[in-house]
Amino acid sequence: MRLVGPNGEQVGVVRIEDALRLASESELDLVEVAPTAKPPVCKLMDFGKYKYEAAVKAREARKNQTNTVLKEIRFRLKIDKHDYETKTGHALRFLAAGDKVKAMIQFRGREQQRPEMGIRLLNKFAEDVAEVGLVESTPRIDGRNMVMVVGPLKNKAEAKAEARRLAQREADKARSSSPKERVDTSDDQPALTQSLGDNLPDEFMARFARVEADAAEAAKNPAPVEAPAAEVAAEAPADPAPAKAPAKAAPEAKAPTKSSPAPARTSVPTRTTAPARTAAPARPAAASPAAAPQAPATPQAAPKPMATPKPTPKPAAGPAPKPAPRKPAKPGPAK
Repeated sequence: MRLVGPNGEQVGVVRIEDALRLASESELDLVEVAPTAKPPVCKLMDFGKYKYEAAVKAREARKNQTNTVLKEIRFRLKIDKHDYETKTGHALRFLAAGDKVKAMIQFRGREQQRPEMGIRLLNKFAEDVAEVGLVESTPRIDGRNMVMVVGPLKNKAEAKAEARRLAQREADKARSSSPKERVDTSDDQPALTQSLGDNLPDEFMARFARVEADAAEAAKNPAPVEAPAAEVAAEAPADPAPAKAPAKAAPEAKAPTKSSPAPARTSVPTRTTAPARTAAPARPAAASPAAAPQAPATPQAAPKPMATPKPTPKPAAGPAPKPAPRKPAKPGPAK
């Protein structure tokens, strides 16, 4: 096969094995570009890059490709001046955009006997659009109509490029004509920073400045530090145990006085009420180890003795019942 190098240089006629070895050494692909030639022609290239470049070229070609459209404008033989100017303006716009214009005159009734009037009108139209268009086909009669085709002087791609350039030129002109704002540097201007503090409200900034001033003043005049209570208790000397207060003598229990006996009643004796239980004295709470020593509690007074219940009076004795009389025994049968 005939081998072509990656840059288009002619390597010569080589064997397939040698061409594959050269392709592997240069890390390229061996592509057959002319299979019908004698001998066939192959080229060393990067096939992926070649496909990408071919796709880009096809995309650019489609972008620049333009389809010329045939625009149609119809006249009447007795068209008014204002209508003629309006239709001529449309034709100028179409031709400037790169499209063709087909001018058509419709004949009705006896107007068909005056074709020279139609030719005169179409020639006038061709003269009015001569700046952007050129007559491609002279006026000819097609049934009841007379037709003439005018083509643009520039193709559609050129017209689009020209319109783009004009728009860019207008934008640059408007940008240059707009007055530029000047920064006044005569007075003292605050330094420009890129912090978020510039966007904060003034009230927040004033409050923040006040907090900073208080912090600075507190740093200048530090407050005395108090030692913890545990350290103070450890450093203090041990005080002697306080003397116990003399216990107060418990009050003597008074003997219960017997009241006069209540009058006797014949009713059923009432039940004796159980003595009320006294609440147990509350236990003192255990002191925490870290708490300071407290003074001993004063002894509590002894509880008062509980009153004994009164004895229930016995019912009064009544007269004894009389015994019932016995009946005499009946004599039994003799044995």
